[in-house]
Amino acid sequence: MKMKSKAVVYRGDGTTVRVEDILVDPPGPGEVMIKMAACGVCHSDLSVTNGTLPLPTPVILGHEGAGVVCQVGEGVTDLKVGDHVISSFVNTCGKCRYCSTGRANLCEAGKLTPPGQLMGGHQRTSDAQGQALGVMGGCGVMAEYATLHENSVVKIAPGAPLDRCALIGCGVMTGWGAACNTAKVEAGSVCVVFGAGGVGLSTIQGCQNAGATMIVAVDMLAGKLELARTFGATHVIDASKSGNLVKELRKLTGGGADYAFECVGHGEIVAQAYACLRSGGTAVVVGLARPDDTTTLRTASFAFEEKTLKGSFYGSTRPRYDFPRLVGLYQAGKLKLDELITRRYRIDEAPQAFEDLTQGRNARGMIVFD
Repeated sequence: MKMKSKAVVYRGDGTTVRVEDILVDPPGPGEVMIKMAACGVCHSDLSVTNGTLPLPTPVILGHEGAGVVCQVGEGVTDLKVGDHVISSFVNTCGKCRYCSTGRANLCEAGKLTPPGQLMGGHQRTSDAQGQALGVMGGCGVMAEYATLHENSVVKIAPGAPLDRCALIGCGVMTGWGAACNTAKVEAGSVCVVFGAGGVGLSTIQGCQNAGATMIVAVDMLAGKLELARTFGATHVIDASKSGNLVKELRKLTGGGADYAFECVGHGEIVAQAYACLRSGGTAVVVGLARPDDTTTLRTASFAFEEKTLKGSFYGSTRPRYDFPRLVGLYQAGKLKLDELITRRYRIDEAPQAFEDLTQGRNARGMIVFD
């Protein structure tokens, strides 16, 4: 049945987000409806509103969520009403060349889905006036109810708190995966992480889990640097107070880092991450930059120093494998999730959550539904 729901909508008019009453259609073939428990307020959501991540509007925001399946569409066999699930903003068909070779985050089927629609090109949400609403990343889970394609949903075992598990749907997976899946950080390594927001803190955790012995966090906010220490950073640098950041990092790390992670989304910082590496080191671009952002590097350094620059999309995740794996690490006390949530908000407080995100007040704000 069709459900009435509150949702966080961006209409592309240059104003902030607004909370609206919407209608959510029941799931079609291969789809499920989720009663959302929580949704993280991620920088990618903010990127939709400031043009960094352009999407057709109006659009329901939210891609980092968790909840309980409440309706199941025709043909769905792997999910049932009552299952606990995490949303994934990457559709994984399980059949294309990328899914078949363990690179599900690059799934071809997901790339063919038009922005704002579910896999298959469907839209299942509309506003009170009947206007169709797009959904961010095939999810649109910043809402009390959301209908998603089954390929955008990952089942997890019940027992873990859903508001913490929601973080795995983007920020934690992106950061932890950049360290453990993309870079494959080796034990004993020296790592530098630029940006100590939710993704950066998760990258720090990934480096720590992989056995890095020196982890340097770089940020411009003292509060985030202090938080970085609690997540495993052994050293911190306030970039706003550094006269020559690369020189300082190379001195601190004894000649350069083995791995450097750019978790902000700026070309200039990508260049700094690359420059602070020792010969043979790897820099990983994790942050989401504007479409017109560029990076300039010394070409000769690739040949003479054998440095590597690579991207990491969604932490090179295999959602159906990695999501339950991270839930298990959390339940075993080996992954911090509770500490990432700086503040919880009701859905009516969503505009304040976005303002707090803009001002850098939160590691992660979390909208929690009744």
